Amino acid sequence: MNKGMLSLSGMLLLTASVTAVQVHAEGIFSKDTQPEGTITFESGDGSITPPVDPENPDPTDPVVPVDPPDPGTGGALSIDYGSKFKFGVQNISTLDQTYYAAPDEMQDGSKKPTYVQITDKRGTLEGWKLSIAQPEQFKTADGDELTGAQLTFTKCEVTSLVDPKYTPGTVSSEIVLIPGQTSVLAVNAEQETGVGTWVYRFGSNAEANKDAVQLFVPGKSVKLARQYATRLVWSLENTPNND
Repeated sequence: MNKGMLSLSGMLLLTASVTAVQVHAEGIFSKDTQPEGTITFESGDGSITPPVDPENPDPTDPVVPVDPPDPGTGGALSIDYGSKFKFGVQNISTLDQTYYAAPDEMQDGSKKPTYVQITDKRGTLEGWKLSIAQPEQFKTADGDELTGAQLTFTKCEVTSLVDPKYTPGTVSSEIVLIPGQTSVLAVNAEQETGVGTWVYRFGSNAEANKDAVQLFVPGKSVKLARQYATRLVWSLENTPNND
């Protein structure tokens, strides 16, 4: 009699134990929890974004130009880089001539199209506007002007690794500068566009760039056997034209 009761008691205990495990398991899988993950971004700091490859503008793989201009402007909205335009040494001619700026040379020996680089790290999608001006004519160090000389930028285009939906809506494909006159619009990134790093380049590669930046000099202009230089001013504004 006692043996039978022990067996029954054992069965009851076993059943109770299994039931308890089942209830516990159901408690785990019938409920869920939803923890929150957050991150907050602020406008970029004042660091300067290094020049990127204008053919493949990856900010993680910058390039090092042989003869860079002054450092970029820095800040959350910045002009990071602007190529110098070198038209070389030319023979004096009494005929109309067009000269072409050389591509950018990099320290690794490669040549790249000349370009201007813009970075928008504000995180506001306000847009921006890039313009260029030539305050004065080509001159010698003594102030002798190269009368009638005219700069033209062709094959102008923008490129970036940013999602194409943020591409600026207005991009001047050709720019003709008149010395001493007001600035000319190059790129207008309306609101909701232009975020990240963008390149405004003159030709998609070094080969296309060979004849993209042009300097026309009339044959009738007096030319001294000296170097002539001019100053170009790229202006970046945080107030785009939002038509």
